[in-house]
Amino acid sequence: MKLAYYFINSLVFLHLDKVENVVKVQMLTCLISLSLEGERLLNFWEENMVQTIRLTAAQAMVKWLANQENSDGERFVDGVWGIFGHGNVAALGEALEKIGDRLPTWRGQNEQTMAHTAIAFAKAHKRRRIQAVTSSIGPGATNLVTAAALARVNRIPILFIPGDVFANRRPDPVLQQIEDFGDGAMTVNDTLRPVSAYFDRISRPEHLLTALPRALQIMTDPAACGPVTLAFCQDTQAEAYDYPESFFEPKTWHIRRPQPDERELSEVVKMIESAKNPVILSGGGTIYSRAEKTLGDFAIAHNIPVIETQAGKAALPADHMMNFGASGVDGAVSANALAAEADLIIGVGTRFQDFTTGSWSLFQNPSRRLISINVNAYDAMKHGAVPLCADAKISIEAISAALGSKKIGKIDHKLRSDWLEAVDAHCRNRVASAENSAAHLPMDCEVIGAVQRTSSEQTVAVGAAGTMPGALKLLWKAPQGGYHMEYGYSCMGYEIAGALGVKLAQPEKDVICFTGDGSYMMANSELATAVMLKVPFTVVLTDNRGFGCINRLQKFAGGEPYNNLYKDCRVEQQPEIDFVAHAASMGANAMKAKDIADLEAKLLEAKSSPIPTVIVIDTDPMPGPTEAGGGCWWDVAIPAVGESSKLEEARQRYVEGMTQQNLIN
Repeated sequence: MKLAYYFINSLVFLHLDKVENVVKVQMLTCLISLSLEGERLLNFWEENMVQTIRLTAAQAMVKWLANQENSDGERFVDGVWGIFGHGNVAALGEALEKIGDRLPTWRGQNEQTMAHTAIAFAKAHKRRRIQAVTSSIGPGATNLVTAAALARVNRIPILFIPGDVFANRRPDPVLQQIEDFGDGAMTVNDTLRPVSAYFDRISRPEHLLTALPRALQIMTDPAACGPVTLAFCQDTQAEAYDYPESFFEPKTWHIRRPQPDERELSEVVKMIESAKNPVILSGGGTIYSRAEKTLGDFAIAHNIPVIETQAGKAALPADHMMNFGASGVDGAVSANALAAEADLIIGVGTRFQDFTTGSWSLFQNPSRRLISINVNAYDAMKHGAVPLCADAKISIEAISAALGSKKIGKIDHKLRSDWLEAVDAHCRNRVASAENSAAHLPMDCEVIGAVQRTSSEQTVAVGAAGTMPGALKLLWKAPQGGYHMEYGYSCMGYEIAGALGVKLAQPEKDVICFTGDGSYMMANSELATAVMLKVPFTVVLTDNRGFGCINRLQKFAGGEPYNNLYKDCRVEQQPEIDFVAHAASMGANAMKAKDIADLEAKLLEAKSSPIPTVIVIDTDPMPGPTEAGGGCWWDVAIPAVGESSKLEEARQRYVEGMTQQNLIN
């Protein structure tokens, strides 16, 4: 239009009488040529110009997140857990409301437990789908720190979007803002820095153009995977910006499978070929790599037994002929016997945590060597291991191809069958077997046995911290994929929220949540959320009237029972908590089992409930899970001096245990 305007005005100029006709013709020819060229340039610019869309930063964030997919064609960000407050309700809240089901929002009861639900969801999806969590700028944001640490330890992707202070600083200090007298840029969200795999503060709308792709890159990177925090300044959320329309085009994120280095692969193959008693230690990386079947086939083909970590349990089902059970402090007799004699430990996707290795006292063969197959170089190099820094599935396939038909190990399968028989015997109903009177309080192993007998191939056991992780790792005979335990951070309060996340991710599964009364008291509120959303799962609440697990450790460490069980606390009256009434008050289907037989009946009844069911049973706090056999030394520092003979005995055991630590090759 502007070119046409200038052209018309030029024609008017050409009508001036004082200009010679020849000059007029020349000028007219020139103007026509310029106009045609200008028109071509204008058309080219209009065709190739960047098309933009004007959105607030909050609207842009949710629009972008809704358009990200995984390689299975599913929405990568399933939705957003949110408790709205100061700093996220006005702008981000408006954006989430408008986008609706394209990026659904659910309201939880506590920021930490909302995040636990999201973490469990991502873990159940083997890190291929995630959920986000948004909070207000103050206590809502700091409530996320524990959950972020949990996700960081376990290498689980989750997106945190806490509100933040005003980027323009005009109204400082705003409600909930903490001021640092020596750092004007600090906010409480900086507490999330050390527990985030990636941290960014969005203080300009255009920051999203780089921050969001970086966030997804981290969460889909098998080596760097972990929680991402995008602290979102509240005035920035509301600010408008002209975003390129191309920014919002759907994008598919593929999780890479790093290939083995030829030199590393060759060295690892030679080590396996020369081994006499190798054992595979399977961790969570086996599951995240989707290498379960590959591992099982490899173990059979080359006659190498498999033992499990907490995170790796149920990669192979308990009835797999090469699964010799859990290793370490809470490990099976069969697994620990193999580990103690092994001259080669082949770690697959494991961090070699102290419970897994018995604080490095488990591997007793003086000539033992260590291989670590891991996508993360940090893990692959631990404790003098020979690294194979690559994807687990690809690595196992490559090793198998190199080994050909060679069978390496010599296995006593009776180790495995004897252990499984011992588990069944230990987990039986002792009252039913007339071993004890009706006054007998069930042990945790009996509770596990009751759930096992009523379980199916679709059952998933969920738990965290306390007695149950060790007991379940040792005793639960899991079907493939039938085990979900948070034990990297050992976070009490994960259980119920985690069960909600697992059921949301795998609605076809029979989800059984094991929790003690201590953990239930710490965090039970997402039970109400599960009721509201009509997400059914079963909570087995073992009431031992305190912190039974840590009480046992306290006594084993030479201490006196103190401040763990209610009866040993400085209280005038031991509390009598009606957990059935409490769960029912939140809308759950709640009942109390009077004994193990009654627990089995109620477990079967709960399977048809359309809402969560809580079954409470009183248990004995004293027996530990390794009374079935198994277990090994664990490095828990015992006071060097004291006035108790029990403490002196515990210290002597500790000193003797340290001599068994075989830390490096």
